[in-house]
Amino acid sequence: MVPTIATSTGPVLVVGSGLLGASIGLGLRHLGVDVHVRDSSPTTEAVAQDIGAGRSVRAARAAHEEVPEPALVVVAAPPDVVAELVVEALAEHTDAVVLDIASVKGPILDAVRAAGADLTRYVGTHPMAGREKSGPVAARGELFTSMPWVICPGPETGARAVAAAKNLAVDLGATITVMEPVEHDETVALISHLPQVMSSLLASRLQETPPHHLSLAGQGLRDTTRIAGSDPGLWVQILSANARPVVASLHEVREDIDRLIATLENPEASGARLDIAQLMAEGNAGQARIPGKHGGAPRAFATLTVAVDDTPGQIARLLTEIGEIGVNLEDMRLEHSPGQPVGLVTASVEPSRHAELVDELQQRGWKVVQ
Repeated sequence: MVPTIATSTGPVLVVGSGLLGASIGLGLRHLGVDVHVRDSSPTTEAVAQDIGAGRSVRAARAAHEEVPEPALVVVAAPPDVVAELVVEALAEHTDAVVLDIASVKGPILDAVRAAGADLTRYVGTHPMAGREKSGPVAARGELFTSMPWVICPGPETGARAVAAAKNLAVDLGATITVMEPVEHDETVALISHLPQVMSSLLASRLQETPPHHLSLAGQGLRDTTRIAGSDPGLWVQILSANARPVVASLHEVREDIDRLIATLENPEASGARLDIAQLMAEGNAGQARIPGKHGGAPRAFATLTVAVDDTPGQIARLLTEIGEIGVNLEDMRLEHSPGQPVGLVTASVEPSRHAELVDELQQRGWKVVQ
C-alpha cells in the first residue's frame, strides 16, 4: 500500500508512545513513512523505538542528529494533557497539521480555542480501537484495520487539516466517520463510556463474594465484566472530561433500575410480570440494533457448540478444520466448564452452511453439542 499525500510528503511526529501512538508509528513505518516518536517517559519512548514505531527524538538529539520538521503531528497522550500538547505542537511546528486521538473531543477543542492557538491546522480525531493491554509493547501496526476512525472538525478547522486526518486513517486501514465534537462525545458516552461504568459497577459487587460462590460463574458474568479490568487512571480522565453526557445516560439507566426495583418489590401485583417482560424485550430490541461484523443491520446466524479438550492446539485444530470444510466463521465464543478439562466453542455461521458443518465436524470426530 502506498501512503497517501498527507503522510508521504513529510515526516510524522507522534507525541505519546503508548499503545495507540506506537501502533500508529508501526503502521506508518510499515508504509515507509519517516516517523519520530516522543514521550514524557524516556523508557516508553525508547521501547517505542526498539519495537520499530519510529526514531526516538531523545535518541536523535543525543546523537546530534537533525530531527526533521514534521508535516503532521499526532498527539497520542492521556486526555488530561492533550490540549496542552496540541497547543505546544501548533506553536512549535508552525506549518504542520496537528491532530489528537483522545476519546473526548469537545473539551479539548474548547481548551485549544481558549489558548488562542491556530485552529485552522488542528483537528480532533478518535480511532475506535484498542486492546486490553497497554503500553508500546502491546502495539500492533494493524490495530486500526477496518476499525472506525472518527474525525471531528471544529468550525475553524481548515480543509488541509481534515484531509490530513482522513488520509492518516485511510493509510492505517481504518474506516472514516465525520462527526461534530459534541455529537461524538454524546455518542461515545452511550456506546463506550456507559458500558465501562456498568461493567465496573457490576464487578465491584464481587469484591466480598466467597470464592466458592464465584466458582459457579458462567460466561454471562465474564462477558459483562470483561472491560472492568480497564485502567482506572485513564477512566478517571475520560469520565471527568465527558461527565455531562455520561450523567445524562446514567439518569436514564437509573429510571429503568427504579422501575425494575418497584416492580420486583411486588412481583405478584397486576401487570408486574408484563413489566418485567417489557424491560427484557426492550433490551432485546436494543441489542438487535448493534451492527454485525460487516456493518449495517445485524444478520441472523446459526450457531453450533463444539466440546474441545482443554489441551494445547485443540482450538487451532478446530478452526483449521472449519476452514478446510470451507465455512466462514461469522463469530466465535469460548467458555470453559469450571473444574472440567473441556472447553466449549460456540461458532456462528451462515444458516445455509450449518447442517453441513455439523455433519462434517462429527465425521472428523468432534463432539458437536446440539
